Amino acid sequence: MAIPFTKSSTNFYSDRINRMGKMKILSIGAGAIGTYIGGSLALAGNSIVFLEKPETAQTIQILKLTYQDKTSTVTHPVFATSIEEALSFGPFDIALFALKSFDTDSTMRNFEPFADRLPPFLCLQNGVDNETKIAKVLGKDKVIHGTVTSAIGKLGPGEIILEKFRGIGISSKHPISVKVQQSFNQANLNAELFSQPEAMKWSKMLTNLVSNASSAILALPPAEIFSNPKLFNIELAQLKETMTVMNALGIPVVNLPGTPVRLLAFAIKSLPPIIARPLLKKAVVGGRGEKMPSFYIDMQSGRPHSEVKYLNGAVSRWGEKKSIPTPANTFLTKTLLGMVNGQIPKEKYYNNPEIFTRDFLKTID
Repeated sequence: MAIPFTKSSTNFYSDRINRMGKMKILSIGAGAIGTYIGGSLALAGNSIVFLEKPETAQTIQILKLTYQDKTSTVTHPVFATSIEEALSFGPFDIALFALKSFDTDSTMRNFEPFADRLPPFLCLQNGVDNETKIAKVLGKDKVIHGTVTSAIGKLGPGEIILEKFRGIGISSKHPISVKVQQSFNQANLNAELFSQPEAMKWSKMLTNLVSNASSAILALPPAEIFSNPKLFNIELAQLKETMTVMNALGIPVVNLPGTPVRLLAFAIKSLPPIIARPLLKKAVVGGRGEKMPSFYIDMQSGRPHSEVKYLNGAVSRWGEKKSIPTPANTFLTKTLLGMVNGQIPKEKYYNNPEIFTRDFLKTID
């Protein structure tokens, strides 16, 4: 396996880089994924511009990417603080789009006046509906489905740690998909092409759902969720609902880079809970450790939104379209959103599995 971050430092936009014919890339945001992928591509000699808010851009003088005991740095990163300024560095071959799903609508509204000048977007967001929203503004020919399975932690502005090196999935359906994959692999990002982009996105969402909403609602780590048989049954219920909806949509479960999703699906569907629970607990804890999932981190940071609306909520919405009941996903969505918007006191469920399971059972009686 190639080790990420093969160069110790780089300077963007040198004449040497442009003569080498590397890609010119717009990274919309310098969050964890933008810093990881944009920084890795820069280290491989590509030209990158980061579009960020002024207050964030001015705090980042250098990018630091850490994996195991190795830290690579990207010096003099180029930042733009408006879409107009960013486009002045173009034209770009591609844009990296990895914002939270609840930011998609507002961002695309701001981009709409510049649609004809924007490059194809590689959508690396979680969820299954973002590509459709992007296509409404840019057109279907400017959307590439993507997903990130590597686990990335953000240590501070412009500083990330690669916690688990897995890879990146890219739809093979776009004319520049092969070029993008090649550039990503030259940057040691372990990119794979997928001929079924919807299957790739839904399979990633299936992994995103595991002990995510429950951990946020209960303020308990995944290991404790899987140690409790009653909580595990709720986990199984939401995942089985998701697979039922996928089946109704004709979307298969596929393995992702470094992620055996089909094995997860087999355990969910075919193994009795007494066998599935310890196996899944080992897999989840091994992949996440004691790190809390994203829904919990977002809620604790004070965000007024939650991606549960675009993950568990998407399962409920698509289930309704197919007349498939999704009580577990609906309960988790409504409960977590209620806690985020203040309608449900957080202390009602924090460290209180009994009340949580009682209220869930009421919804399916």
